[in-house]
Amino acid sequence: MTLGALPDRARAVVIGGGVSGCSVAYHLAQLGWSDVVLLERRQLTCGTTWHAAGLVGQLRGSQNMTRLARYSVELYRRLEAETGVATGLRQNGSISIALTRERAEELRRSLALARAFDIEGGEIDAAEVKRLYPHLETGDVVTAVHLPGDGQCDPANIAMALAKGARMKGARIEEGVKVTAVGQANGRVTGVTWERAGATGFIEAEVVVNCGGMWARDLGAASGVTIPLHACEHFYLITEPIEGLGQLPVLRVPDECAYYKEDSGKMMLGAFEPKAKPWGMAGIPEDFCFDQLPEDFEHFEPILEQGVRRMPLLATAGIHTFFNGPESFTPDDRYYLGEAPSLRGYWVAAGYNSIGIVSSGGAGYALAQWIDRGQPPFDLWEVDLRRAQPFQANRAYLKERVSETLGLLYADHFPYRQPATARGVRRSPLHEQLKARGAVFGETAGWERANWFAGPGQEPAYRYSWGRQNWFENARAEHLAVRQGVGLFDMSSFGKIRVEGRDACAFLERLCANRIDVEPGRLVYSQMLNEHGGIESDLTVSRLSETAFLLVVPGATLQRDLAWLRRHLGEGESAVITDVTAGEAVLCLMGPRAREVLAGCSPNDFSNESHPFGTWREIEIGWGLARAHRITYVGELGWELYVASDQAAHVFEALEAAGAEPGLTLCGLHVLDSCRLEKGFRHFGHDITDEDHVLEAGLGFAVKTDKGPFLGREAVLRKREAGLERQLVQFRLSDPEPLLYHNEPIVRDGRIVGILTSGAYGHWLGASVGMGWVPCAGESAAALLASSYEIDVAGRRVAAEASLKPFYDPEGARVRA
Repeated sequence: MTLGALPDRARAVVIGGGVSGCSVAYHLAQLGWSDVVLLERRQLTCGTTWHAAGLVGQLRGSQNMTRLARYSVELYRRLEAETGVATGLRQNGSISIALTRERAEELRRSLALARAFDIEGGEIDAAEVKRLYPHLETGDVVTAVHLPGDGQCDPANIAMALAKGARMKGARIEEGVKVTAVGQANGRVTGVTWERAGATGFIEAEVVVNCGGMWARDLGAASGVTIPLHACEHFYLITEPIEGLGQLPVLRVPDECAYYKEDSGKMMLGAFEPKAKPWGMAGIPEDFCFDQLPEDFEHFEPILEQGVRRMPLLATAGIHTFFNGPESFTPDDRYYLGEAPSLRGYWVAAGYNSIGIVSSGGAGYALAQWIDRGQPPFDLWEVDLRRAQPFQANRAYLKERVSETLGLLYADHFPYRQPATARGVRRSPLHEQLKARGAVFGETAGWERANWFAGPGQEPAYRYSWGRQNWFENARAEHLAVRQGVGLFDMSSFGKIRVEGRDACAFLERLCANRIDVEPGRLVYSQMLNEHGGIESDLTVSRLSETAFLLVVPGATLQRDLAWLRRHLGEGESAVITDVTAGEAVLCLMGPRAREVLAGCSPNDFSNESHPFGTWREIEIGWGLARAHRITYVGELGWELYVASDQAAHVFEALEAAGAEPGLTLCGLHVLDSCRLEKGFRHFGHDITDEDHVLEAGLGFAVKTDKGPFLGREAVLRKREAGLERQLVQFRLSDPEPLLYHNEPIVRDGRIVGILTSGAYGHWLGASVGMGWVPCAGESAAALLASSYEIDVAGRRVAAEASLKPFYDPEGARVRA
């Protein structure tokens, strides 16, 4: 190979030379992957990194995202000594100010979370804000939060330091090389085709990492990989030097959609305006390199006007730079990490939603660990690429949605807030019937789902708040109907996977912790585990015949679960895995009077003797047919009715007519959540994840180690021998007024020991309930429960009762009634 020529082979090829790509290359090299090549189409940092604002905020919305952000700060702190390249990291702190009571509640809840994550910080009043930021108008400040460990950095230099660090460990960094295609064969990547200065070639590789930033979507699409992101215009201005400005903390004024950063005596004012300007719908110009977008002062002017009122010195400061540059945003404001479900060896780190600098250090570390070990270092479902839905590759959808998601970064992060744009992509066959009856919809994985039902004369829309929202009493009525009478839920968004074939039973026995080899007509609740005993999937399996099974999973995890199944199907195993979600609607009839409703529209026998809990039967209903699964997620007598989509509307009408006398109530997803929390049922992605051991999650009853080998069995046996280190505990507040959502700190005997993974108001129990993990190494259950517990709700500690059994119907008698 001649000097300067590209290699013919590499263990990994990283595509993209922004801070994300440089971080992935650096961390792979740190793990001993010296055979790594990074290819940058133009020059390092020339896409988005070079013009990033460089804000470094350590506190994120979850423990693991905070862990990654804090890692980034530590990495950037040590990089200069390691590489000799200055990173410009300055931990001058940050201040976030609230101008409304609602924002004050949000900041106080975030500060409670900071305490749980051991991040230094405190609430400060307007006078203290003025002392720390003397140039600021503070007359309307309600409160503020100061985090001294936050700060700012030089994004381009951080990328250069990471690139140098990667080179020092043996990685190659090549500029001016465009990847034109990713090769693949038999469902795996084989390498990349490149071109440089008229020359072309191919690098064979077992791993390809797409760190292409705003180019990542189109690059992925060429390989059949869905990476839903879209660029938006991002605006900021930088003043001329201001005499006497002094060094200042980073300032965020989210109620004015603005952030401020002092750097070298100049002031930067940036914006995350409510309605953004998407860019690059027709593709990004081939020669884009360190480019700016056309100015649009009219678009930025409202932010500047508020900025001048907030910081009057801006009125006389000269403008040195008015900048407009593109950054990529995703439909849910969370970035993408992980391996593509459709192509082995194709990995992604992209879509950072304007927090790429503080995220990329940790993201590169986590992805490198994942690539190296074959599994993530901890739960990364929040940013896992497998959450992306195939339809989200639609560019018109993305353009519409990201016009909103940029602004959502600084919008009030109210509980239950729903996106307003690009709605209605996926609808149940019953959507219009529910809408006509007052349904107020939310969105999950693109599905429109009835979250609650408005009453006569009530506006069918959310009015958001941190307190009791406008649907609180509606939810109470729905909740009590399920507990005392009968409620009907449309759960057509359930993911439905059919697994069938000669080896289907043996395949599922190998993947599921519970016994799947049961007689046809039985339902099995189970988890699929990883080799550490962590929960990869929470599902029910219905045996349809000797060779066919139906797996029901949450709609949000369908793509993840399909990928897990397909990755573990052995070569030569005869089993077909099919997504059949759209083929059937699901109507969940739940409550003590459910039998009465069914008796009014079906001639079948629904007695315990004929149709016991945990079984399914084919039934006649109205003039149609359905498959009735006797199972529940709310803790009551009930059936999930699986109906062919073309018959769903008729069956719904038949149930409505039969339910007139028993008082059938239409119910939404908010009540499904509050009922399941009273009952202590776990929710995947919140309460249980792939880093949570199935026994510590309290799900050992669904694990059958005596059935023979299955993935995770040895980890279960080891945990039984060693004992539990932590447990998932249910909590009920003693005070009926405070509201729990999730992320509230758990205080045991005066010390924070964890956070709530989920929370809601328990209308039957008369107080908020939640669940969360509590350390318990070497303790008995009695000792764990003997402690005094409190939950920190926005800085106020509220006494709570703890339980390892459900507060509602702990013996499970109602579901078998």
